[in-house]
Amino acid sequence: MLDFLPQWFQIFFFSMVPWLEARYVIPFSMLQYGWEWWQAFPLAIAGNMLPIPFILLFFRYVEKFLRKYAFWAKIMDWLFARTRKKADGRIRKYQYLGLFAFVALPVPFTGAWTGALIAYLFDLKFSKSLLAIFIGLILAAVIMIILTLYISWMLTYLGINIKG
Repeated sequence: MLDFLPQWFQIFFFSMVPWLEARYVIPFSMLQYGWEWWQAFPLAIAGNMLPIPFILLFFRYVEKFLRKYAFWAKIMDWLFARTRKKADGRIRKYQYLGLFAFVALPVPFTGAWTGALIAYLFDLKFSKSLLAIFIGLILAAVIMIILTLYISWMLTYLGINIKG
């Protein structure tokens, strides 16, 4: 990847990237860099959470600015419609619990960035959204750590080495 940068910085930085986030960066750091989960976990969680308050607080200004340009308006219309469609029933019914569950599910397009976008689109309160996203992020990371450890153990048991 970016071998000229220290591994800790790569873990922190790539955890900020939408759709990579901590849920995928922690297993990568365990398998590719040989880090223990407890070493990568705080870096990845911190990196993943760093942009979330800014998204929750300032995205409306970014949206207003970008909507001046047809290209960005079209992308936002598509993204917002897709996000609303995926989250509408759960968020309207369960609000913050739904937001937590959405972020905690470790599948593509359900991470903290999308959770922050959902909180913005459904006009959820900042502090409750931040907490729901944070706890969901923790659970998603823990699920991925457990899966990575289990799969690594199984493959080692079978005599297959997958570590970098």
